[in-house]
Amino acid sequence: MGKDVIIACDFDSAEKTFAFLDRFTGRKPFVKIGMELYYAEGPAIVRAIKERGHKIFLDLKLHDIPNTVKKAMAVLSRLDVDMTNLHAGGTRPMMEAALEGLTRPDGTRPLLIAVTQLTSTDEETMHRDLLVTGKMEDVVMHYASCAATAGLDGVVCSPREAEAVHARCGRTFLTVTPGVRFADGDVGDQKRVMTPAEAKRIGSDYIVVGRPITAAADPCAAYERCVAEFCD
Repeated sequence: MGKDVIIACDFDSAEKTFAFLDRFTGRKPFVKIGMELYYAEGPAIVRAIKERGHKIFLDLKLHDIPNTVKKAMAVLSRLDVDMTNLHAGGTRPMMEAALEGLTRPDGTRPLLIAVTQLTSTDEETMHRDLLVTGKMEDVVMHYASCAATAGLDGVVCSPREAEAVHARCGRTFLTVTPGVRFADGDVGDQKRVMTPAEAKRIGSDYIVVGRPITAAADPCAAYERCVAEFCD
């Protein structure tokens, strides 16, 4: 399993997305389709990007009762994405139902990962607003353990937590880490961040990078810089 850089295509239209992706005339980057783009364009945008040869992480963060999530995942499994996710806070029965729904009749399915705590949430906010007590790392480890027990492939976590997740859940349990910024970049609204090189050193399997690439003067160069720092 190789490391990879996933570009967060957080655009509000197919037109902007294709204009961005058209700039990549060499390798086809792994892309994340999140709520903004999916809600604007629907399943058609997933099919169109897949037809262009990109791997896709469909980032919709499902969180509902188990039966609803199971049925939703069954629909998403038809889109031929490579990875999708849900909130670990939805409980282990929900994660197990999601896995069942996502698995196709032939036994194949996309990777399924669980969001632990969003990288925009720090420990103080988690305590104050979510009433989740304990240390951030302990909470993330508990969610990761629940996801692993439910049979999921990995978790979304801060790169700061990737090493501990692997220690708890095994090296093959994937860590998908947003909150990655260049050393000379703006952290924006992220609280728990690392550089691509630091994320590589600490054991992240995938990094998700948005504005440092999409808002760069030269997105292709920024992407290649990420790949050089993280994958090479």
